[in-house]
Amino acid sequence: MPVLARLAVMAAALAASALPHRGAEAQDVPVDLELVLAVDVSGSMDAEERRVQRQGYVEALSHPEVVRAIASGPHGRIALAYVEWAGADAQQVILPWRIIDGPASARDTSAVLAAAPEARIRGTSISGALAFAARLFDGNGFEGLRRVIDVSGDGPNNSGMPLPPVREAVLARGIVINGLPLTLDQGWNWGLAPGELDLYYEDCVIGGVGAFIVPVRRPEDIGEGIRRKLVLEIAGSTGSPVVIPAASPASLRKVAARVNCMAGYSRPSWGEP
Repeated sequence: MPVLARLAVMAAALAASALPHRGAEAQDVPVDLELVLAVDVSGSMDAEERRVQRQGYVEALSHPEVVRAIASGPHGRIALAYVEWAGADAQQVILPWRIIDGPASARDTSAVLAAAPEARIRGTSISGALAFAARLFDGNGFEGLRRVIDVSGDGPNNSGMPLPPVREAVLARGIVINGLPLTLDQGWNWGLAPGELDLYYEDCVIGGVGAFIVPVRRPEDIGEGIRRKLVLEIAGSTGSPVVIPAASPASLRKVAARVNCMAGYSRPSWGEP
């Protein structure tokens, strides 16, 4: 069984519960973008950082810039799902797939997210998050011009399947992976040198045509970083000075990574407090 399928099978039941019921004659709804927001809530992020991160998404999803970006597309609507993740088998759909097609639906989405309970789960498995998120596109009832997983995180993959083969399996499906590396606490480097998390996300996490990262250094910058990245993802552009685009699609790059993509496994014990 392929790597992606093996890792996703344990999450299939939960993923299925997030998908809309479709009749035999149902047609996929055309949208400009199918977007999964895969948000890190692992133990290395403290309660205030998790609160600020959730609030950043709540505010960004109904921000006028984001709404304008949605309206600028050929269909004027996107489909979005929101997942919180931590360890290899620790992913939770907080917002099942929904359409955002204007200010009203954007406000509704923000309100539902603001009221949703927060997942409290442990470990850091980017590979598990990517496999789980990729599974959510299957039979979701939408036909997007693009499919994107937007993954945030404050450390390297340290549990579950190794990240490189899972990432390549996701990219092989035509799904773009963008990143929001959160360098909020330099003490949590998990095998990376200070300042290397951005390089790790560039070389080991993101990929696909137009893939990019938006680094965040301070908790107070999370909201702006989320908003900027959403606008760029929805508009399909990386024309911003805060964005670091990949040199080329990860699936086409044959050069060696500048950091160790297995860095998170270097500790004898990686259990989080």
